[in-house]
Amino acid sequence: MAHPTMARPVFSTEDFGLIRNALAVAIRNGEDNAETRKLVNLHHRMGRFGR
Repeated sequence: MAHPTMARPVFSTEDFGLIRNALAVAIRNGEDNAETRKLVNLHHRMGRFGR
């Protein structure tokens, strides 16, 4: 039986900053609707990573 390998992260810490910046652009250019409010919440949560 093969030994399990360690899980590798999907995103690097640098990616979190890029994703957060992309969310900020989408929020600025978006309308005030439910999807934009979800993006605002995600942007806030992303602030905990990559710093």
